[in-house]
Amino acid sequence: MVWDRFAASDPGLLRLTAGLRTVSAIALTLVVLALLDTGVTYMVAGAMTAMTSTFAIKDKGVRDQAVTLALGLPVALVAMSLGPLLASQVVAGDLFFVVLIFFAVYCRRFGDRGKALGLIGFQIYFLALFVGASTSALPALWLSVAVGFGCSAAVRFGLVPETPSRVLTRLRDAFRTRLAQLVAMQIELLDAGPEQLEKVLDDMRRRTARLHEAALMIQGRLEEGTRDADEAALLQRRVADAEIATERLGMLLLNARSVESADTLTLHLPHAPVRLTDDWRPAAEDDATIALRRDLKALHLLVSRPAARDGGTAVAHLRNRLLGYRDEEKLPSAPAGIQDAFRGIGEAARSVLGLRLALDGPQDESDDSPATTRSREEFDAEDIALASAGKPEAAKDPGGLRRPTTRAAFQVSVGSVLAMIGGELLSTQRWYWAVLTCWVVFLNTASTGEILVKGYRRLLGTFLGAIAGVALAGLVGGHTWLSFALVLVFIFAMFFTAPLSYAVMSFFVTAMLGLLYTLLNSYSFDVLVLRIEETAIGAACGVVAAVLVLPVRTDRRTDELLGTVLERLGDVVSAAVEQLSGGPASDLLSKARSLDTALDELRDSTGPLTLPVTPLRGRRRTVRYLVALLETCAYHARSLAATAELVPQSKTIAADPRLHGAGQRIAHNIGVLAAYVEDEGAAGEVESGATIASTLRDDGSGTQPSGTVTVRVLRHLQRLDEGVVGLARPLAVPVAERAEAGAERG
Repeated sequence: MVWDRFAASDPGLLRLTAGLRTVSAIALTLVVLALLDTGVTYMVAGAMTAMTSTFAIKDKGVRDQAVTLALGLPVALVAMSLGPLLASQVVAGDLFFVVLIFFAVYCRRFGDRGKALGLIGFQIYFLALFVGASTSALPALWLSVAVGFGCSAAVRFGLVPETPSRVLTRLRDAFRTRLAQLVAMQIELLDAGPEQLEKVLDDMRRRTARLHEAALMIQGRLEEGTRDADEAALLQRRVADAEIATERLGMLLLNARSVESADTLTLHLPHAPVRLTDDWRPAAEDDATIALRRDLKALHLLVSRPAARDGGTAVAHLRNRLLGYRDEEKLPSAPAGIQDAFRGIGEAARSVLGLRLALDGPQDESDDSPATTRSREEFDAEDIALASAGKPEAAKDPGGLRRPTTRAAFQVSVGSVLAMIGGELLSTQRWYWAVLTCWVVFLNTASTGEILVKGYRRLLGTFLGAIAGVALAGLVGGHTWLSFALVLVFIFAMFFTAPLSYAVMSFFVTAMLGLLYTLLNSYSFDVLVLRIEETAIGAACGVVAAVLVLPVRTDRRTDELLGTVLERLGDVVSAAVEQLSGGPASDLLSKARSLDTALDELRDSTGPLTLPVTPLRGRRRTVRYLVALLETCAYHARSLAATAELVPQSKTIAADPRLHGAGQRIAHNIGVLAAYVEDEGAAGEVESGATIASTLRDDGSGTQPSGTVTVRVLRHLQRLDEGVVGLARPLAVPVAERAEAGAERG
């Protein structure tokens, strides 16, 4: 369905809701101010106030949102009053603006409320300068501000309400849809010919990444959207299980279709060559392949069909059949790779059952098979273990100038002073555009490279938006309500595209401002050219401040984040292998999610290094290769963690103490990599040579004892070991070959 595709592209409908809420608040404000017969200037002030008071508030709870909105009104009134009062006193006005900017940024350390109040204070003071507020106009401007806040509250809590539980529900639906889309692509993989393989694999990579994105978004909303910590932990566990099991199924299908084992180590690499094209097995129409296709379609039905729509025994029959593959029930006579794919379907069906229980509550158990009953018993045991798990420790605050908010406050203050000077040299009337750009490029950035990239994108969007503003001003000049209608369209587009492209968002912002200038009768071609010039100065001043004041170089930040990723990767692997070896249980999936969060931060921080326009082509390839290998390692670590979670409650698989040695080697190699990242002069070498499989043999047969967990995790351990050793090359860490170890054991 078209709506399902849209919901999957906008998880939780967060972008759609943000755009609708903002546009609705502005439209309602314009209607109220029109009924009060205010002038266009006051309508513009009210509309921009409604926009600011709507997007600035990010508190999760409804009560917290109401409190922040109530506190924001007096802050806005004071900021609006100080604008005209200080306008005639240049020095005092500029000093106050700098102090306001400093505290607006510094207040981010106090969470969502501090960030919102600081943003409201800055934006409303800027608004006073934008509309040319005077002391005589203050009563009407106060009315516009109050109406803007009131309409924002009416829309937020009445017309377009949003509660944490409602957002989480939409995110869960988006996750279910993306999960179904990934299974549908796996069905296409089963039938793909050699000429279609690369396209299908690219689509699988993209849909797997989108599923992972939805899982992380759910994690960020769990605490506020669920009734208690136990329910949040349960939902997190079930989402992680479903994600990992479905991704693993894709790998097993890839192996089943290839003559030789699939190169899953490079599957995550961007634009990696597909080595399977020449030896890709034709989709034979034998009984096993027909059954595999049939069961994949059954799995897709289980994923996409909510439990509330289950009727009769048909769905229960499908579920029972798929879950039976976990216990080797009715596996077809087929090559080992095909049988592994059926087992993967069984694991995916189990994860879907767990996801249904977490999302839809208890279900009818009258038609359960013994395999389904065992799966439910495993879930019950996991629920009990989750209820006794402790909370993870909070991150330590570095304090002082090392605190990001403090450092950013000093940087943006210095940059704003430079922007004021440069902006006033261009225009004594519109210098504040340079200050605004300097302020904006520091939002949600943490390194000099990120600030440079953001400034470049804002300048590009501003330039293109100015061209659009010239055309629009000529078309709609003198048509007030048509101009306001286009402003609403651009504001919606601005909020809808903000998470996707900063340059596109800047385009809509500048085009909207061109229309506002037209409404204020201050539009001219020179004004839009000045807007571009002020934007360039503001971006340049922001970069200069970032370089000179408490700088955080991009390579230093990426090294810090890389060290964090390696540390958390080591934590997940060590804890998972310990549990797989029969050691004590721990909250593995929380550790795995911490790894995912750190990896996302690292990926974002490397953005300036991987831009297509970067002249350092070799470095860009190295960074992309490094991040892709880390993503592969994270996938196999998550799979180890998910399997280890099954061992304490499982009645069919047992822990294997021999895995402890394999885990020690991987943990040692990760530790060596982390030490080199922290200190290039560190000692130690990465160990390579004997395969994990050879180190686990009990005899010369090369087989693994049945009934242990080893068979399930051996591929993940092997790929993780290869991935960690592969990280040594881009990090320039020495590798010690130990082929003799493999010869002795072979």
